[in-house]
Amino acid sequence: MTKVTIETNFGNIEFNLLPELAPETVRNFVKLAESEFYNGSLFHRVIPGFMIQGGDPNTKNPELRAQWGMGGPGYTVNAEFSSRSHLRGIVSMARSTDPNSAGSQFFIVTTDSTFLDREYTVFGEVTQGMDVADKIVNLPRDQGDCPQEDAKMLKVTIS
Repeated sequence: MTKVTIETNFGNIEFNLLPELAPETVRNFVKLAESEFYNGSLFHRVIPGFMIQGGDPNTKNPELRAQWGMGGPGYTVNAEFSSRSHLRGIVSMARSTDPNSAGSQFFIVTTDSTFLDREYTVFGEVTQGMDVADKIVNLPRDQGDCPQEDAKMLKVTIS
């Protein structure tokens, strides 16, 4: 099983990729991580009792703050829905209203969120570091759910 380590300024989050559920999504995530796409980006959206979201390259530039949450790799990946439930620790792809609009943004579920089941692509499951995700999700935030303190992905590695 392939493991992902997200080194953050709050500690590490580790998760296993689930290629049997979402092979193309996993392939895309690995490609982006290995190209250092995620390094230096932020968890830009935190909602206590729900999830933390990151993976937007716009977050590397504070001057683009108005566009945080809108960035991606310049292409999209088709949805790969499965029966895997969005329970605490699940890693899933973020998207717009179009199910096939995911690109690089992802979220980590901090509280069971089964209303997302079969609507978003599950591609990983946290094995260590949910305490780090809990720290991040509980950061003070603005009206747009953006943390008022940077929650930075210093380095994302695949092993």
